Amino acid sequence: MDNEKSIDKLARTALIIGGLAVGGVLCWYFRSILAYIAAAFVVSLVGQPVMGLLRRIKIKGKSAPDALLAALTIILIAAGAVLVITRVIPFVSGIIRDASILNNSGAISDRSILDKINVWIISVCPWVGEDFDGVRLIIEKLSNLTNLSAVPGLIGSVASAVAGITVGTFSVIFISFFFIKDEGLFGRIVGALVPDKIEERVGRTVLDIERLLSRYFVGLLIEIFGVALLDCLGLWLITGIGFNYAIGIAIIAGLLNVIPYVGPLIGEIIGVVLCVILKYGTGAGLDVNIWLFALIVLGVMLAVQLVDNFVYQPLIYSTSIKANALEIFIVLLVAGRIGGITGLFIAIPSYTVIRVIASRFFYNFKPIRRLIPDVENENTDALV
Repeated sequence: MDNEKSIDKLARTALIIGGLAVGGVLCWYFRSILAYIAAAFVVSLVGQPVMGLLRRIKIKGKSAPDALLAALTIILIAAGAVLVITRVIPFVSGIIRDASILNNSGAISDRSILDKINVWIISVCPWVGEDFDGVRLIIEKLSNLTNLSAVPGLIGSVASAVAGITVGTFSVIFISFFFIKDEGLFGRIVGALVPDKIEERVGRTVLDIERLLSRYFVGLLIEIFGVALLDCLGLWLITGIGFNYAIGIAIIAGLLNVIPYVGPLIGEIIGVVLCVILKYGTGAGLDVNIWLFALIVLGVMLAVQLVDNFVYQPLIYSTSIKANALEIFIVLLVAGRIGGITGLFIAIPSYTVIRVIASRFFYNFKPIRRLIPDVENENTDALV
């Protein structure tokens, strides 16, 4: 009898391992489709709040059909993406191109601070070479990032790139439409893949994850806009660098701010370098020496970063992932160590998912209870 139980247990274990192996192979084979679904899920997280706002618009006491509202939501999101691609990126690229031309043409009348920085870097890191130019390096990297003509070459032929982008875009839009139209669709799909006894709990878990991540991504977009707006106003009104240049540098700083801890620092360095080049190449900006001007630009961007650290980020993290600052800091350190910049990008969303799953399925473990002391209240708040 005991031997039969052992054999049955061994057979079940083998079936589970085999099932997981087959599932892993299938996920790898259909990874592009899973990527479309994941991208559509992220789009739906951003679209759900928009959908909620549109539902509040009523004509004669009735709101429009969900299908129409979902289509309008997709159109609004697509319009925003097209605006960024067709307007913002070329605009930023133009500013970087201007800075590159000014730097290479010798139009800058006073390069003392730039030359001293280069000399210091060469003395500390002699392997960079005697002809090292940090400003030129920064501009070249920015130009590569904003050079849309280089994308097809990275993917392959132009035809295959266009075809792949078209199929991927259509797939994401099509799937997103249904995820936005039916808020619980993704949860039901996941629930259909798990045993019946935990299906209800899985559904609640997915709903918690959707609500928290939706707040996080929307808050992240608001943070990018807020940082860019304050940087633009500060650089324009205080440093006098010019409205168009201020917008471009502010957009760069706002986008880089998405990368926790490292991104704001990179944005400030790039902002100071571009402002110095543009001032001493075009004559725009305050009539002060190069050292003082660089400090003023840095002071403006640091002030905006303080507003972000003490206003924007606490609001975003407290209403989305509901974790304290120490947790976030440790998670980001681990993610950065494991995955570098990519790890920093996905650290907080991934930790949110792990945190909710742990609170629903592993709350009996002491470390989980200590990390999430009042899980029921947290999950209740997430559903409000």
